[in-house]
Amino acid sequence: MTAARRTPIGAATTPDETSRPGTVRRTVALLAALVAALALTVTRTGQLADPAGLIGWYAVCWALFAAAAWSLRRVPPKKAAVLVVAGGLAVGTVGLLEPPRTSTDSYRYAWDGRVQAAGISPYDHPPIAEELAGLRDDWLFTDGPICRTAYMSWLWGGGCTRINRPRVPTIYPPVSEAYFLAVHTLSPPGSRHKPLQVGGLLLATATTLLLVRQAGAKACLWAWCPAVPIEAVNNAHADVLAVFLAVAALALVARRRAAGGALLGGAVAAKFFPAVLLPGALSGVRRPRDAMAVLVPAALVVVLAYLPYVLASEASVFGYLGGYASEEGYSTGSDGRYGLVRLLVPDAWALPVVVLAMGAVAAYTIRKGDPARPWQGGLVVTGTAFLLLTPGYSWYALLLVALVALDGRWEWLGVAAAGAVAYVTGLGTIAYALAALGVLAGWAVRTSARTAPALAY
Repeated sequence: MTAARRTPIGAATTPDETSRPGTVRRTVALLAALVAALALTVTRTGQLADPAGLIGWYAVCWALFAAAAWSLRRVPPKKAAVLVVAGGLAVGTVGLLEPPRTSTDSYRYAWDGRVQAAGISPYDHPPIAEELAGLRDDWLFTDGPICRTAYMSWLWGGGCTRINRPRVPTIYPPVSEAYFLAVHTLSPPGSRHKPLQVGGLLLATATTLLLVRQAGAKACLWAWCPAVPIEAVNNAHADVLAVFLAVAALALVARRRAAGGALLGGAVAAKFFPAVLLPGALSGVRRPRDAMAVLVPAALVVVLAYLPYVLASEASVFGYLGGYASEEGYSTGSDGRYGLVRLLVPDAWALPVVVLAMGAVAAYTIRKGDPARPWQGGLVVTGTAFLLLTPGYSWYALLLVALVALDGRWEWLGVAAAGAVAYVTGLGTIAYALAALGVLAGWAVRTSARTAPALAY
């Protein structure tokens, strides 16, 4: 008996290869189970106070996500696209069930939007500054029993605030700050955290639609990934704005370099990390003028985005960025940063090794990358950056998840999952090491059997 040939997600199918009876129903059932598991994860009590329990629920959600994505392989492309979008909406909406559960960053977003609406630069004063006292309310600044709950920053006189690092100015780049202002301006009075969560859902859905158009049913690797409802919607991280702009940039840059470069500049001016996509955007570029066609618009957009804030601010528009990098251990290699590199070389060598390794990967990507598929090189450079830097915040990996959906090398999702482990537990280095082994295994399999469709979505 001949084994049935497995069809990769998004591949064309013949009538004999379309979904067997029950395949769509099975995929829908798995999606329903994923939505239920995510709902239990988001609404459960304890959260970061119970890291083992939280990681256990994350594992259940990721397993159901993998099963649903695997089941989708036998669904015909048109039905699969509908399932990706509808399932993405259902999965993403789960993030609206509760206020932010594992991060307080969105409270700073809300505050920065409020400060800007009052005509004040968000870079000029920390939230506790007396100049901003008139903008405080009993949602972001409060006292009483709530101050004894998790994630509150203590202030003077027994009061507290939901805003993290209230004694330093903001660190967010200008496109994100403009987004915070827009959300504040469009929000009904008293709506608190919800508009930012809805904004996250809309941006995540817009990214899904871009990915479906560019990559077909592979978009499920973004739309159904548990990181999206948790980090993009529930925690409302601005990274989703940068991801949307980055996906749009990579989808466009191969055909229209200047427009793609401008969008990539917008992504960098929303969150700095998408700058790692520049080598991918320059894949196969040989002539300097072709490189300039991408780099000049990107740089121009960053400069123009910063310009209004430079003119309106008395303080540095980089805010607490330098202090944040030092606090997170990127300048010293402490607090889990460069964890894999530090297993191999002395701590003092870690940063130079990281810089050299990233430079080598970037140069190889520019020289050998496929100019028609810039996201391939973008995925390698971004994934390598995660493995070398071993960041401790799970929402940074939203960019990596979107790149996986564009390219299809699903083994890189292990790196995104490792970020969640690093954030919730003290096992980040182990998680990233396992993820690196998974990436190496995937590379070895693809090298030895490049035509095996079951292993390449």
